[in-house]
Amino acid sequence: MAEEIIRVGVDVGGTFTDIVALGADGSVSVGKVRSAPGDVPTDLWQAVDAACQRSGSAHARRLLVHGTTVATNALLERTGGHVVLATTAGFEDLLWLRRQDRADLYDLSAHHPLPLIAREDVVGVVERVTPSGVEQPLSQEEVARVVREVVARNPDSVVVSFLFSFSYPEHERRILEAIRLAMPGVPAVGSHEVLPVFREYERTSTAVAEAYLRPKVSGYIRRLATQALQHGIQGLRVMSSNGGTMSVGHAEVRAAALALSGPAGGVEGARLVGSAVQFADLLTLDMGGTSADASVILGGQPLVQTTASVGGVALSLPHVLIETVGAGGGSVAWVDRGGALRVGPRSAGAMPGPAAYGQGGDEATVTDAAVVLGWLGPEHPLAGRLTLSPDLAERAVARVARSAGLTVQRCAVGIVEIATAAMVRALRTVSLQYGR
Repeated sequence: MAEEIIRVGVDVGGTFTDIVALGADGSVSVGKVRSAPGDVPTDLWQAVDAACQRSGSAHARRLLVHGTTVATNALLERTGGHVVLATTAGFEDLLWLRRQDRADLYDLSAHHPLPLIAREDVVGVVERVTPSGVEQPLSQEEVARVVREVVARNPDSVVVSFLFSFSYPEHERRILEAIRLAMPGVPAVGSHEVLPVFREYERTSTAVAEAYLRPKVSGYIRRLATQALQHGIQGLRVMSSNGGTMSVGHAEVRAAALALSGPAGGVEGARLVGSAVQFADLLTLDMGGTSADASVILGGQPLVQTTASVGGVALSLPHVLIETVGAGGGSVAWVDRGGALRVGPRSAGAMPGPAAYGQGGDEATVTDAAVVLGWLGPEHPLAGRLTLSPDLAERAVARVARSAGLTVQRCAVGIVEIATAAMVRALRTVSLQYGR
């Protein structure tokens, strides 16, 4: 007799967490709970248990595949760790110079998003490697000085990225070894470990993203794995940005590879839906509470690339082509200094969430605008038991409307129109701008 296996899919978004259990007999059970900011939802396992019980016997083996937007949202909302970067002296401004391309060719006021680290947290290291070998050796005195400067900044994590370290990583290794000895428990990331390829900007940016995300992501993955074992999960895999999965051990030290974990699962789901209705070419849009993710599927397969930007951060790891914009249901509406109505990228998240949730939030969001317009209402509770409040939603939108000089209804329509425009731009990016 074949072993009974229940496969459980858990997708933790910025606002809600979705659970799908697939029984050995093909039965499907679903659940939905509120997400916890940057952590495992408190009632996740009760929902998983309930879904599994509806999909098989109590003795069935449980395998869980987990997609998460913890890394994605940390990049979009800039809520990662405090990072210090040690790089070759003279190249301290690399992350700000980027590729010296303009954010918008014809908009003189457009600027690239700032790097994930502050300029004062970049330490120049006297060393130099060229394509032909070591030009400036790294002295032991310089190693000691760099470690002192890094320790003095009290970082959550450290990055070491030198020129040509992909071909000669010895200098990076020496600095990393000294930092790990001086700061045990603080993640220290070498660019040659994360992305051992040429192009110093992309390599440094990817390594910084890894260090920026690792404290939050690794802590989250460890807590998830511990709780999963306690609740009878015999196998745990984590969705990666390339549409595949990785083990818990790899996920803890490959945080940047999870930057599009949740969205990649959405694209794979869209591919399967398209296949079921015999459509091989698709545009996909996955709108969550914090962000909206657009992608394209051609010939029945998602497109995979190695260069991307998430929240303005360059990442050069294999991933499904996804354009992420801060236009989710919880994206906050605000008025800029010029009096223009704006939406996102900041999100109200799961707690307190949109004003309509009645959890203490008072900022107007896309969800609140939808409530004001009558598209959502108290007759349809979210996650089974979260009842929306039209009064609280209208009160929040009214505050924004006064600042923008609009009526409440026109302001609500404007919020939705702005969020929609952001999604349309994302769809154009993954299609027209790629010549498709």
